[in-house]
Amino acid sequence: MAPSRKPAAFALPISGLRQAAPFEQFVGLRRQCSLDANNSKKRISTPCNSAAVPATHFEVMADEGFTTKVKRNENLAKLAAGYLFPEIARRRTEYLKRNPDAKIISLGIGDTTEPIVPYVSAAMQKASQGLGTLEGYSGYGAEQGMSVLRKKIADTWYAGCNIKDQEIFVSDGSKCDIARLQLIFGPTVSVAVQDPSYPVYVDTSVMIGSTGAFDTSRMQYQNIRYLTCTPENNFFPDFSKEERTDVIFFCSPNNPTGAVATRAQLEQLVDFATKNGSIVVYDAAYSSYIKDPSLPKTIFEIPGARQCCLETNSFSKVAGFTGVRLGWTVIPDELKFADGFPVRNDWNRIMTTCFNGASNVAQYGGLACLDPEGYAQVQEQVSFYRENAAILRKSFQDLGFDVYGGENAPYVWVRFPGKKSWDVFTELLENANVVCTPGSGFGPAGEGFIRFSAFGHRANVLEAVERVKKFVADR
Repeated sequence: MAPSRKPAAFALPISGLRQAAPFEQFVGLRRQCSLDANNSKKRISTPCNSAAVPATHFEVMADEGFTTKVKRNENLAKLAAGYLFPEIARRRTEYLKRNPDAKIISLGIGDTTEPIVPYVSAAMQKASQGLGTLEGYSGYGAEQGMSVLRKKIADTWYAGCNIKDQEIFVSDGSKCDIARLQLIFGPTVSVAVQDPSYPVYVDTSVMIGSTGAFDTSRMQYQNIRYLTCTPENNFFPDFSKEERTDVIFFCSPNNPTGAVATRAQLEQLVDFATKNGSIVVYDAAYSSYIKDPSLPKTIFEIPGARQCCLETNSFSKVAGFTGVRLGWTVIPDELKFADGFPVRNDWNRIMTTCFNGASNVAQYGGLACLDPEGYAQVQEQVSFYRENAAILRKSFQDLGFDVYGGENAPYVWVRFPGKKSWDVFTELLENANVVCTPGSGFGPAGEGFIRFSAFGHRANVLEAVERVKKFVADR
């Protein structure tokens, strides 16, 4: 018998590059292939836990070795590239391999950096310790969330908007809900997204099967309506010229542009959806960053929204829960499918079938966020990140760039004339050791722009600004 071979390589095509899948995704899996000299057939051992597997990444070639007879999901095969943020991490890692002494500052992925505020962390600590006692232990909870938390969200976040407790479904985050919402709509609906926009709207639409192939000439998927949102149209589409779609994904404050829709603009959105019988999936994950009282924080401030809109939101960016995982979706009783069936009923079925409920510890943290003391503390942290955004905004303005966002949102959107987004990313990484997010990763209308995140330690934000200033001055 021939000696064991190294694990075969698995190729992930990302922008024409081969990417190694991180080892952490395969912990405990050890594939050993050997050649039987008698019958020349490969044998693959079953997965096993093994301390002998090195703590490094490895690859598995898709066309090598044993295969099943199960056909790959053709929708996943349509995905044009890897998800944006892992690709950024890959390029950062490759740079650090070549430059191990580089001190990278990341203003790229929108991940919070400051500790969870004391009042909230104390509440979660108490809940966690309670699980170690007979009196404080709890197992499965309601898939829709703790009733007291649902009521508190309705009373605090949606005061005056006539949102009922039972219309709120607590979850493990807005991103997860956006993916699960695709199960409600299925593969036959038509979809519209802002361009640029959060990649999850497009990618999950591809995964569920509601799009066509990727058109490389336009850098868009077929059967998706891209609603261009640029400085030239004040980051809001002209709905008088747009075609009807079944579903409209809309985010305000917008990720990545930082633009916030006005009341008049949202009235246009609701009017368009009502006239066309569409459903708006309104992503309000950054609503806590809105400080201008004239700007709506929820779509349900707009008359008529209950008949055509649902809303997702999250504790991630308001309370630093990016790792804790807690969010919610609001589906009004009045929102119904063409046959009159309530959308909320189907969402309840999906959540009770596919989800066991958010962590009870996380939910106690959410409750603490909405207590008066906790709410005051998390709002202070939001203000801290808003100050970071103001620093970034002014710094790039002082350098002569066209700058958008950063006032009522944690993202600053900067135009680099005549430049490709990924080229700017590379220049800033290699010359300033600053990680940003290429605008083209959010859609074709993002080409030539860069998104800078305000989520960072203050010292790092200030240092990054100085590095970028020096790089610009030296060009």
